[in-house]
Amino acid sequence: MNIGAKIKNLRLKNGLTQEELADRCELSKGFISLVEHNQTSPSITTLGDILDALGTDFAKFFKEDVPERVVFGKKDFSVKTDEELKNEICWLIPTAQKFEMEPIMVTIEPGGSTYPDNPHEGEEFGYVIEGTVTVVIGDEEYQAKKGESFYFIANKPHMLENRGTREAKAIWISAPPSF
Repeated sequence: MNIGAKIKNLRLKNGLTQEELADRCELSKGFISLVEHNQTSPSITTLGDILDALGTDFAKFFKEDVPERVVFGKKDFSVKTDEELKNEICWLIPTAQKFEMEPIMVTIEPGGSTYPDNPHEGEEFGYVIEGTVTVVIGDEEYQAKKGESFYFIANKPHMLENRGTREAKAIWISAPPSF
């Protein structure tokens, strides 16, 4: 990380001259110039004063700006097959657990199901791509076939089953993540 350049960018973003920033921090204009050109390093206390004058803090300043990724492909997917439940779960977005929702693609063989999910805060949404699934929510059951979607509050135990004779496939999104 180029600390000097980052300080200079913040200073310019705030519409300050080196002299104005120096005055706010009780430093010299020359010292600010040296810091911005990476010719000297401020102490932790002085850096804190500079960041405070620039309207930020250590956490925000040192947080790396990771480019936001938008498109993910098969090489990014994580797949788990459960022979006992006759299903395959494909996590479509890596590290989605840290986001507001978590999309998966679930493939269920005839007679198979997903693992029962316990009640939790949040919502569940799904879209059936192939076949038919039975959406089990507590004591209630609902059929959703190819081209149909399902949505429910996740406050009861829930799961998907395939009671048909063909493979079923659905996109299933949990918000917040719970898979």
